[in-house]
Amino acid sequence: MARCIENNTIEIIPYECPLLQNITCTNGKKPVLVYDEYYCCQYYTCDCVCEGWGDPHYVTFDGLYYSYQGNCTYVLMKEILPIHNLEIYIENVFCDPTEDVSCPRSIIVSYVSQVITLINHNLIGAAQLEVLKNGESLNLPYSQQGVKIMNSGLNLILEIPRLKVVITFGITGFSVTLPFQYFGKNTQGHCGTCNNNQADDCMLPGGKLVESCAVMADYWPVEDPYKPNCPTPPALPTSAPEPPPTLAPCKPDSMCDLLKTTLFAECHPFVSPENFYRGCIFDSCHVSNPTVECTSLQTYAAACAQAGVCIYWRNHTTLCAGECPLGKVYKPCGPAEQPTCEDNPSGPTMNYTTEGCFCPDGMKLFNQESGICVEKCGCLDPEGIPREFNERFEYKCQDCICEESTKTVTCKPKVCPPPPATTNCSAPGFVLVNQTSPSDPCCFTYVCQCQPNTCPVTNMNCPIGYKPVVSVPNGKCCAEHTCEPKRVCVHRETEYQPGSSVPVIACQDCTCSNEIDPKSGLLKITCVFQQCKESCELGYEYVESDSDECCGKCVQTHCVVNINGTKQHFTQGETWSPPGNKCEHYTCVKNGETLTASRSQTVCPPFQESNCQPDTIQTAANGCCKICVEKEKGCKLMSMKTHITVNGCQSAQEVDMPYCEGSCNTYTMYSKAAAAMEHSCSCCKEINFSNRTADLVCLNGDTVPYTYMYVEQCGCTKTDCTRAAGHHVRRKRSFTLL
Repeated sequence: MARCIENNTIEIIPYECPLLQNITCTNGKKPVLVYDEYYCCQYYTCDCVCEGWGDPHYVTFDGLYYSYQGNCTYVLMKEILPIHNLEIYIENVFCDPTEDVSCPRSIIVSYVSQVITLINHNLIGAAQLEVLKNGESLNLPYSQQGVKIMNSGLNLILEIPRLKVVITFGITGFSVTLPFQYFGKNTQGHCGTCNNNQADDCMLPGGKLVESCAVMADYWPVEDPYKPNCPTPPALPTSAPEPPPTLAPCKPDSMCDLLKTTLFAECHPFVSPENFYRGCIFDSCHVSNPTVECTSLQTYAAACAQAGVCIYWRNHTTLCAGECPLGKVYKPCGPAEQPTCEDNPSGPTMNYTTEGCFCPDGMKLFNQESGICVEKCGCLDPEGIPREFNERFEYKCQDCICEESTKTVTCKPKVCPPPPATTNCSAPGFVLVNQTSPSDPCCFTYVCQCQPNTCPVTNMNCPIGYKPVVSVPNGKCCAEHTCEPKRVCVHRETEYQPGSSVPVIACQDCTCSNEIDPKSGLLKITCVFQQCKESCELGYEYVESDSDECCGKCVQTHCVVNINGTKQHFTQGETWSPPGNKCEHYTCVKNGETLTASRSQTVCPPFQESNCQPDTIQTAANGCCKICVEKEKGCKLMSMKTHITVNGCQSAQEVDMPYCEGSCNTYTMYSKAAAAMEHSCSCCKEINFSNRTADLVCLNGDTVPYTYMYVEQCGCTKTDCTRAAGHHVRRKRSFTLL
């Protein structure tokens, strides 16, 4: 591979092709070998073939069989991503007087800007096939705008050679053949997904999968003015078991068993007859017209023909005989594009096999349009009209003859008299040219004709804001140039549209108006002084600019907290708690140039009202937690979670901070032994503890470790009772709570 790097430098990169891997096609077709996107390596893919026949039965691109009896127009195939602009629709109609079974009446192919309809006007009996393009009937064969259409007498064959797409339609049903390399993994509709995976064939619009393709088919209707009662089901389907298939024909003289006999045995290894047999049995049991069984046999024979196995089967039946017009013979396998006298051996041909009516052996069509079989080819004139040998005729001002010796048409130019003299032709742009003579369309005369490409070159450069206008005065050939003003304003060689801002004067707002300047013809520029917005949001103050800027700006001075729709502002370093909730604290801190309200929460120790003495419940000094005189005030270990704050640094998360609290046995009583008052004091304090470390985050973003005491066990310990009461202070380790 080659890769362009830069400066016209090309790097050659070796590209190693992976080993070819055989694959199995779920539709039973033979894998095909294609090139990758670089046209370097080959790999196997499974081309997608969708078939439909009978009333009708479908085999999806990936080989999944189902039957569907809808009576509307549906999406047969549609690209998920519109890459090639190809869409195929199917029109089903009820085709049996006693059963609600439907048959395909037409296939609509929308390709780029063309809409082509393949239609069968007779669903019971001999086919009456017609092709419509944008509602107008076509003469076959047809080959325009990248589409070729042929008629074999029994089938219509539509081919898009560029995309290798082949679509057939006839009394038997239809088939759609798409190459995987152009449409793989990019189809949806009744024919499924074309990805060699039957599991996702029953896909609804939007990508949802259902278990039954017969249920899925209801969700692909197409708006048809002739069928207004075909809406999309309003709700997504629920999974419902399908009725068990019938395994044997309902009629004793059914032709369905022929599919499994030796008549088709040569094809069985290449194409399984199972789906076609199931469809044939269904038709045998639900359609009163016995000839509908022919469609299953004919569709299977057509699939065999594409696999290279040609089967003469119609003469083994009494209802499925092939009838051809006079001069043609029936063949089960023949070229869709029959050979003619006009064929170009090196030209492209439709490589597709079909059954139909063909010329007898040793004969070919004179041309596709005539449909006449001939043993020998004569001459065709340039318009495709057959000519006899030695016949003389005039074609496009030439004298022609069909030469028998060369079997070609030879033409010589017709000799005309010299043209008369003409007038002077010297004005700019006028040239003396020869023109068809009014008296003889094959001869010429000279006239003075205007040819603008011969006019002298004039470069018209208009100033900014003006546009060049070209006009040709009457009687002249060459254009004259003028400059007209545009509907724009111009300032410093720059154009501005009406209503747009124009940077003219500092501290003024200038706009391009719709008023026209009578001198220049351009639009005027209007200016007004700027109105500075001096009102600021809560927490901000307007500060005049000390630079050359026209207006000042709003500078943040306070933190703002919105509690239940009420806003409170406070300065940097100030802490505020909402009324009625002293456990919640907001502190205004500065991060860079921004003031931010930092929220913290005080966590109260567990409080049991049942442990309190009556009428002792009150709020602690912090205004947050409840306290009381407990019934049992023994010294015990209490739990608490809090933030640690030291020197403006704070722990990122709350830490466990157990502490000791409660009463110990303390008394003063008279001692007979000492003949004096005896004092006994004990204090509730830590007995066992350990040191723990927490990371504190400072305002400047630094993280510092901090070691604190973690109390593990509390108890009463003796203490000195002789200290003066004024000096006795009960202490407990404290931290700032946020």
